Amino acid sequence: MTLPGYRTYPPPAPPRRSTLARTSQLLGIIGLVGLAACFAGVIPALVGLVLGAVSLVRRDPDRRPALVGVACSAVAVVIGAGTLFWLLGKAAQCGDEARYPDDLSRRGCVEREFPFAEANT
Repeated sequence: MTLPGYRTYPPPAPPRRSTLARTSQLLGIIGLVGLAACFAGVIPALVGLVLGAVSLVRRDPDRRPALVGVACSAVAVVIGAGTLFWLLGKAAQCGDEARYPDDLSRRGCVEREFPFAEANT
């Protein structure tokens, strides 16, 4: 019941939340944390980067999580790809037959360059 002369207004709608933006943010953070687990974070970071970009292109109202997700995902992808590129370069140096002609010298290079790798003999 309303008093005469007063209008009733519906309550304001709650703000819309973008699932893509929130998922991008979550995957970006998981990607950064997952880098410590043998580059397991690169895959979620790639997915988070795509979802965040889609959310930003759609101009979803919840932009801040999408921006955080894109930033975290991009940092995780750059760090992961750079580290992987560096490690593969070191492995290629040890596999160079002109520099290390026999198996024993290549094995010594691997043990010297990758002290965390355990040799199985």
